[in-house]
Amino acid sequence: MRIVITGVTRGLGRALAEEFIALGHTVWGCGRSPEGVLDLRFTYGEPHRWEMVDVADAGKVELWGHKVLAPGEPPDLIVNNAALINPRAPLWEVPPADFKRLIDVNVTGVANVIAVFLPPMLAAGRGVVINLSSGWGRSVSPGVAPYCASKWAIEGLTQALAADLPAGLAAIPLSPGTIDTDMLRQAFGDDAAQSIKPAAWAKIAAPYILGLGPEHNGQSLSVPRTGADD
Repeated sequence: MRIVITGVTRGLGRALAEEFIALGHTVWGCGRSPEGVLDLRFTYGEPHRWEMVDVADAGKVELWGHKVLAPGEPPDLIVNNAALINPRAPLWEVPPADFKRLIDVNVTGVANVIAVFLPPMLAAGRGVVINLSSGWGRSVSPGVAPYCASKWAIEGLTQALAADLPAGLAAIPLSPGTIDTDMLRQAFGDDAAQSIKPAAWAKIAAPYILGLGPEHNGQSLSVPRTGADD
C-alpha cells in the first residue's frame, strides 16, 4: 500500500509512518523540519520518499506531488496529520497572524494535499482519505478557540468531501485520542505525560486506519483504546 502522510518529522506523524513501514507499506511523507526529513531519508530509504513541505503553501504541495506521483501509482491512503495548536489564551488575545497561520496549516493545508493527491485516487476508483480531527473538533475548551475552529472545520470539510466522492472511495474525520506529544504538552504541560506515547498509540492506530474503507465514508470515528479525546 502507498501511504501519504503529512507532518511526519515528529509526534503522531513520525510514529504512524514508522508503524506503517514496519507493517510493510510504502510511505510518502512530508514535514517542515529539515533535520527531521534528513533523518527519515537516512533511516528509511527507497521506496519511501521524504520531502520538506509546508502544506499551507499550495505551490509546494503541488511540487511534492510531481516528485512522488507516477502514472498508474496513486496513493491508496492519505493521512492529513500536520497541524498546529495555539498557546492557550482567550480568543481576543490570540494575535491575528497566529490565528491565520494555524488555519492555513490545519485547514487550508488539508485542502491543498487533497487537491493534489486525491485526483489520481479518483482516476483509479479507490482510496481512503483520513483527516485527523480531535475531541476539540466535536467539543470545546477554554483557551483553544483557534484550534477548535480548525478541527470543527475538518469535521465539516471531511463529511462534505465524503458526500462528493464516488463509490469506492472514502473520506473520514478521525480523532486520534489523547497522546503525549509536543502539541499536547503545549496545551496541558506536564499533565500530558499521563497519556499514551506516540509509538504505543501507533501500534493501535495504524492497523485500525488500514482497516477503514468505503463502508466508513463520512463517518466521524475515533482511534479506539487511547483514552479520552484531546
